[in-house]
Order: sequence, then C-alpha cells, then structure tokens
Amino acid sequence: AVPDLRVSGDYLEMLAESGGNRDARKYIRGKIRDSKFLIRSIQQRQETIQKIAAQIVARQRDFLRDGTDRLHPMNMAEIANSIDVHETTVSRAVSGKYILTPQGLFELRFFFSSGYQTDSGDAMSNVGVKNAISSLVDDEDSSHPLSDQKIVELLEDKGIRIARRTVAKYRDALK
Repeated sequence: AVPDLRVSGDYLEMLAESGGNRDARKYIRGKIRDSKFLIRSIQQRQETIQKIAAQIVARQRDFLRDGTDRLHPMNMAEIANSIDVHETTVSRAVSGKYILTPQGLFELRFFFSSGYQTDSGDAMSNVGVKNAISSLVDDEDSSHPLSDQKIVELLEDKGIRIARRTVAKYRDALK
C-alpha cells in the first residue's frame, strides 16, 4: 500500500507561465525529468520486491503451512535468476524488508539460508537442522546430556547427515 506518486500539476503550470525565460523553462524541465526518473525508480524497486516476495512464497509453501522445520534452503542467486536480475539487486532489495506470514513476521533475508540434503533426497535448511538439534536437547535427560556425537547419530537416524563440529557450532549458537 504505497501512495501513487506523480509530479504536481503546479510545475506544469510554472512551465507554461515561465514564458520566454529560457533558463527558467530549462530548470523546471530538468526538475520534472528528475522527478519522473525518481518515480520510475521507486516503482521498479517496488516491483522487484514484489517479485522476490512472490518467489519466496512459491518456494517456501511448506514453511508457510507447517513452520520453520520445513524451511527449504534457498539462495539469492536462484531468486535473481528466476526474476532476471543480478544477485546484488536481490540483496539490496531485501535489505531491511519484512514479510508477514502465517508463521509470523520475518525479515526477507531470513529465507535465504544454506541447507542439507537428507537421505530421502529432501532439502532441509540449516534452520530446520537447528530446530531438530534443539528438539533433541530439549528432550534429553539433564543428568545425562547428549554428546555432540550422539546427536549426530540421532540425526542420521532421521536421515540428516551432519558433521559433529557442525552440531557443536549449532549447539553453541542455540546456547
């Protein structure tokens, strides 16, 4: 819901009223041209953000329906290729932008994460892996905590192959 931007009619009237003053006409025309360029640039940025959001929604339906455990790995290059822009354009466009989903409010950058391939061939984001580790730790017996190696083995039973040092890094990040 962005307001419709346009050049005020007052400037067109000024242009008509400037009469024979060539410098004034040139100045006003330049400002009108600059204004139209700015308006086109803002509209193009809005369209780019909308295309990016549409691609995120299309690729993350499982997440939107079921939650963060179902977040699929996705990178900016994939989105850039699908909407025919450069990867840096996607990076700049999503910076500081948020999307309201059934799972809550998320920064658009949240959806760009690396991931892991499960034994079943499904892709799982690192957010999903962190959630799986967190779930295992939450369910552990506090008097006999799970070792990083045991978590690796339990994740392998679920078809998620991950290195022990990655488990340690994720546990540390999750505190």
